[in-house]
Amino acid sequence: MKTNIVLALDTRRPRQDNTCAVLLRIVHYRLSSQISTGIYIPEKDWDAKERKVKSSYKGTESVTRLNNQLQKKKTEAMDIITKLDERKQLDSLSVLEIKELIEKKHQRYSVYEYIEVQIASMKEAHQYGNAGLYKAAIGLLKGFSKKDALTFPEINLQFLKRFETAHFAKGNSPVSLTTYMRTFRAIYNRAIKDGIVDKELYPFEHYEIKAPRTRKRAISLEAIHKIANLSFEPGYGLFHARNYFLLSFYMRGMSFADLAFLRVKNIIDGRIFYQRRKTDKPYNIKITAEIWSLMAQYIEGKEKEDFLFPIIHTVTPENQYKSMLWARNRYNKKLKRIAQLCEIEENLTSYVSRHSFATAAKNKEIPIAAISEMMGHSDIKTTEIYLASLPSDVLDQYHEKIIK
Repeated sequence: MKTNIVLALDTRRPRQDNTCAVLLRIVHYRLSSQISTGIYIPEKDWDAKERKVKSSYKGTESVTRLNNQLQKKKTEAMDIITKLDERKQLDSLSVLEIKELIEKKHQRYSVYEYIEVQIASMKEAHQYGNAGLYKAAIGLLKGFSKKDALTFPEINLQFLKRFETAHFAKGNSPVSLTTYMRTFRAIYNRAIKDGIVDKELYPFEHYEIKAPRTRKRAISLEAIHKIANLSFEPGYGLFHARNYFLLSFYMRGMSFADLAFLRVKNIIDGRIFYQRRKTDKPYNIKITAEIWSLMAQYIEGKEKEDFLFPIIHTVTPENQYKSMLWARNRYNKKLKRIAQLCEIEENLTSYVSRHSFATAAKNKEIPIAAISEMMGHSDIKTTEIYLASLPSDVLDQYHEKIIK
């Protein structure tokens, strides 16, 4: 490798106090450039042969610590050069380009500024859900650190543990902590991928994000049948909410967001083709008799580009997303009224239909891989969280078999 870095003292341009800058001198194919270390000492206190500060220097509490600091800067710069060489990129770069890469690496990137850039990118891609999570992350980090500027190296293992302690001290739940930590981890992974921070500084290598066991949100098939047996006139306030809940269940636990953004053009040859908004994974579902009995009334008189259900009425993507959130909030309130009518004690929400589908599939001994595929999960681990335990009635049956 024909590239090297040495420590040197710039005696050509002494400052008014007669101190000179200690430099990182880059030599690349006989051409050189230099980067200031930000450390200045008198020429008499520099050992040119050993390339270090002499013990006679009185401008620091510890000359050893100062020399270690200089060596660390040199080592970090050489690590960058070594990685460039390993990637077969070094020979094609000029000495000034190498200098720029080293200087860029030493900059203290603002976590907040980086997140803001990601938020803007997500909004351009219409990923408003993730953009909202990242926006919330800025507020959480600022509120905890009490700093207007935060760098990625500062988000270390100790930082995460302190955040966790402070979170629980406020009486907050493990569920919300899991959400926050997963967001922080996603941001850090993006920064590593973008070359903003070294992988070696990754704090989640030793910090475990524990997924808390949440109360089961599934209801029985008997409860599903009670909702199906409800009969409302089209103008009645609960008419659409009842239909959406059943359609979500019948369509493999389709999320309310995916339901809201379905268009007439998604229906092709007796099937529903769509991309799950959360994962972008493509799916298609057979339109069964149960689905068609509810869906047919929504298609009549609509064009292919029209939304299938009367949930979204705005034009711009961002407003459409906000409209969906507002509609989901109203939908959840109406589901509570439906639960009262059907004497369902469980808390009925938009997520219950999805959990209920997964639980019903498990009770029918459908392979977990198939359940995961039907529900559009990115991996089986997510499905396993849904199906962490069997329903109480199934356990009761096993219990009775044992003791009888």
